[in-house]
Amino acid sequence: MIETIVLDVGETLVRDDRYWASWADWIGVPRHTLAALVGAVVTQGRDPADALRLLKPGMDVHEARLAREAAGRGEHLGEIDLYDDVRPALGGLRGLGVRVVVAGNMSARAGELLRGLDLPADLVATSEEWGVEKPQPAFYERVLEAAGADPHATVHVGDHPVHDLFPAKAAGLRVAQLRRGPWGHWWAEDPEVVAAADWRIDSLTQLTALVLEDAATASTPVRAALRSVPD
Repeated sequence: MIETIVLDVGETLVRDDRYWASWADWIGVPRHTLAALVGAVVTQGRDPADALRLLKPGMDVHEARLAREAAGRGEHLGEIDLYDDVRPALGGLRGLGVRVVVAGNMSARAGELLRGLDLPADLVATSEEWGVEKPQPAFYERVLEAAGADPHATVHVGDHPVHDLFPAKAAGLRVAQLRRGPWGHWWAEDPEVVAAADWRIDSLTQLTALVLEDAATASTPVRAALRSVPD
């Protein structure tokens, strides 16, 4: 039975369009140019930051990020960046007694901003705070520590096959592949993705039904308890 659901951040909970628009403005290129290049490197399975390096060869993205912060044009995350299904989905999961963990490849500053949004989540953490990034196995060791549940009782939700789906599966977690954003849509019908995903969803609101359906296969006492959960 599902006890914990762990969710990625970028293009799972939040839209990345303002993020890339701010980078385009910073380096002085049209926003559609950078957006198109991000799409191009995504389809090649490359780091999205390579789009910046194509426009500015030799660019140190980390140093540029620090320069943006110093200039008062650093990271920003607000309610406007959340997908519409985030709050109802996470709230619905917690209403079922599921532990909700948010963990993604983000900066410590992004973690602060996410926590400032007061999401219906039990824990919000980022790779910089943990000192390890996806898809490294050590990241998923931290995920399991945060989940507080057995791997089979933990579901990882994300859009990126290489960063989310495959390494989470290798760590023993069950996975839900989200068809959202460039990564989620581009690889949605890839045979390896289809074979690896335990579930394939188009909206986070589908997670509540997923939890209930999974519990329906459990023992009779558990099913009886679920019947007492209000609609």
